Amino acid sequence: MLPLPLMPYQYGEWKKALVNLDYHVEADGHYYSVPYQLIKKTVELRLDPKTIECFHLGKRVASHVRSYDCGTYTTLPEHRSPAHRYYLEWTPEKIVQWAETIGPQASNLAKAILQSRPHPQQGLNSCLGLVKLAKEYGAERLEAACHRALTIQALSYKSLKSILKHGLDKLSLPAPQSPSRLRSHANVRGRQYYH
Repeated sequence: MLPLPLMPYQYGEWKKALVNLDYHVEADGHYYSVPYQLIKKTVELRLDPKTIECFHLGKRVASHVRSYDCGTYTTLPEHRSPAHRYYLEWTPEKIVQWAETIGPQASNLAKAILQSRPHPQQGLNSCLGLVKLAKEYGAERLEAACHRALTIQALSYKSLKSILKHGLDKLSLPAPQSPSRLRSHANVRGRQYYH
């Protein structure tokens, strides 16, 4: 197969571009997706006023409507890796619905994690860890671990994993203690000292 000419001609302007780790190529400040298998490979771009086409080894691998919005992205879902597509399917609402199938403690923990983070994506990452832990330890143990995590305010994937790893989910929680009164002894001054 002959290489494509890299010069302007009547059907558009040609450019070479390196595919970024996020499977996008940059053309005039806008980013266009190509199949994820082309990460770190060089592609040829044909730009005309209305479209952009991406070629690899002489074969067209992507075509997009041309955008002139700098710094923005045009992404086709089929260009994402299967793992990335799976990850993007999870929304906060879907996480909470999934957690409800485990039990009320898992649901409450998922909601608490999502609300405790400044950015939703951070909470989503921790909650996706719950899905992983459910597969590894089972729903019953995860529900018990979520109960313990909520009780001690351990709102993170790392804490929950530690609870499960060390079998703390199998232990009963200590009974809440009432605030104790200070005992008198020589070093306790008491309120009369301050009046």
